Amino acid sequence: MSSGSNRATVLVVDDEPEVADVYALRLRGEYETRTAYGGEEALTELDSGVDVVLLDRRMPDISGDDVLAEIRDRDADCRVIMLTAVDPGMDILEMDFDDYLCKPVEKADLVAAIDQQLQVQRYDERLSEYLEVTSKLALLEAELSSQAVDDNEELQELSARAEELKGKMDQTIDEFEDMEAAFREIARHPG
Repeated sequence: MSSGSNRATVLVVDDEPEVADVYALRLRGEYETRTAYGGEEALTELDSGVDVVLLDRRMPDISGDDVLAEIRDRDADCRVIMLTAVDPGMDILEMDFDDYLCKPVEKADLVAAIDQQLQVQRYDERLSEYLEVTSKLALLEAELSSQAVDDNEELQELSARAEELKGKMDQTIDEFEDMEAAFREIARHPG
């Protein structure tokens, strides 16, 4: 989540200002929103505070496909949902987006898609932290005597944190079936 706020930040990118503004307006009650009216502006606006990018493909200055490639080259810590009138073709196999929605998209479907990406993002963060914590524990447990491990308060806290993270991941895995069902219910293509 973006710093300074409990709400996620969504960057809406479309070269048609009225389209970008309509989607941003629809989302303002749920998220912090920003708009960019083209690919170049999107790359300027993209910073560590952006959690999800809604990205149009067909833009005159820099295409959404090229913006997506640049976002991935920067290793930006955000999820990207293509939100476009371009019907997907075989070319999408090579694209590194997180979801693809064809315009027009109803607010409920858009919010559901964004929420799913935020859930995935939170899970990824937990997995990274879990692997970091368990790696440290394994290294220290291999180096120290079992008595030293048992007597070390910091290691006990680290072990408790590993268990807490594991529990959260198990809960997320249990929720996966519900998430998958909700994912399938989102209308990705009108009609």
